[in-house]
Amino acid sequence: MDHETANQDAWAIAQQRERVLSQLPARPSQAAIRDAMEELGTSRATLFRWLRRFRDSARTSSLLPRRRGPGPGVQPFDPAVLTIVERHFEELYATRRKPTLTRYWREIAADCRAGGLSVPSIRRLQRWLIAKNQADLLRKREGKGKSEPVFLATPGRFEAERPLDVMQIDHTSVDVTVVDPDTRLALGRPTLTLAIDIKTRMVMGFHLSLEPPSLLAVALCLTHAVMDKTAWLAARGVAAAWPARGLPGIIHVDNGAEFHAAAFERACEEHGIRLVYRPPGTPRFGGHVERLIGTMMGAVHLLPGSHFSNVRERGDLDPEQTAALTLGELETYLALEIAGVYHARVHKALGRPPNAAWNEGIAGTAVRSPKDPRLFLIDFLPAKTRILQRNGLHLFQIRYWSDDLRWLVGHGDGELTLKYDPRDLSRIFVRVGSDYCEARPADLTRPAIALWEHHAALRALRAAGRRTVDEDLIFSTILAQRALVDEAVRTTKATRRAQARRPPRVEQAIEPLALPAPDPPRALPYFPVEEWDD
Repeated sequence: MDHETANQDAWAIAQQRERVLSQLPARPSQAAIRDAMEELGTSRATLFRWLRRFRDSARTSSLLPRRRGPGPGVQPFDPAVLTIVERHFEELYATRRKPTLTRYWREIAADCRAGGLSVPSIRRLQRWLIAKNQADLLRKREGKGKSEPVFLATPGRFEAERPLDVMQIDHTSVDVTVVDPDTRLALGRPTLTLAIDIKTRMVMGFHLSLEPPSLLAVALCLTHAVMDKTAWLAARGVAAAWPARGLPGIIHVDNGAEFHAAAFERACEEHGIRLVYRPPGTPRFGGHVERLIGTMMGAVHLLPGSHFSNVRERGDLDPEQTAALTLGELETYLALEIAGVYHARVHKALGRPPNAAWNEGIAGTAVRSPKDPRLFLIDFLPAKTRILQRNGLHLFQIRYWSDDLRWLVGHGDGELTLKYDPRDLSRIFVRVGSDYCEARPADLTRPAIALWEHHAALRALRAAGRRTVDEDLIFSTILAQRALVDEAVRTTKATRRAQARRPPRVEQAIEPLALPAPDPPRALPYFPVEEWDD
């Protein structure tokens, strides 16, 4: 059972355990232990077992109820036999030598006979192996504490008591047209997703893309917000420090569809984040992030290609004719504006710079961070559930496969949770136990495509009267559409934008889950001063 497929009753139990255990300090007193035992109705040993499991993973799903006893069809070995089985598992089976099941069973049988023990059957041994973590086994064989945050809200004001208590996230269309890095032709206005800490007014992170507001944009912005940004800044040549990082206690958002996605809500619960929505029709409750958006747009109005705040300010200036910055250069400009100007300038509401407020407020506070940033990002990606068939997993009319899944064929426990990156469908992530394994299209010659290209191909095929479509037809349609775009790329902005939104070619591929790499450095003008069909 995982955090995507757990039923509501089991998930409520895990959340209750998380609320109690997260309040225990690193060295809890006897009184605190007794109170926790009483509240959860469990023994001291079980309490500490839950606590160790939760602190090792920092994930709510680690506290989901577990069925007592062995797995289905698995009977416990005699302790002496189990010792032999586990020893040969570690020293022989789970190694690069990759012995067959029969060879593994023979080694166990020899030691059992020598010790006068009953030899387990090979089928029973196979069932024991199936219960192991198959993704971890394949890797070995192939070589490869504080209380719930509280916020205070009054009509017209929304405040937090400490840094990281409340984070607001929102999107905006940037008032600047960006250009293609190769042709220098206009692509249009990108979408900016921003996250701000309410207490200190620190910008926690942002994400910039040519896509409309989506769950993916929220996931990438949130990952940027919680991570250490030293390497990210260095890659973009930004010398200023950006110390803001860590998991928030509360995320405060509007009622956009992406914020109500089941994957987003469950991922917040998974990482101990409380999700709070603005009351409909009360924009003042999002005032902090709205003011930040206004500040950032005021800065970009100085750039070539600016649309300004309104038509009256823009006059007869054509943003597409004056546009000069690529998406990567605009990203670097915003990083400079945030880390080098906004954080260092006195904030009127604080009476001091956000940097100073952050450093003072966070001193002596244990900052919660994800144990694995990659796993954190995958948790927030859009999700689907599918049943593993003998020929693989089927998603968006594409068949996916991974050797890590071969152990589950015929032994699966219902539907599997699949996570996907809409920018690039050349891989998906399959939840196996507490981890994810990566699955690729079964036909490795398939080109990388984006979800929007897949939807466009389906629309074109159905408009042409094709009632039934298959994988080959979809990919051939996408390649034909790309050829048309390549032919017309200098004709219209829409076709240039479509080309810019494609996944990179194999020889130019970037890590799909990494934040976009910056464009090659060039002189930057610098003046200090919006859905995926899931």
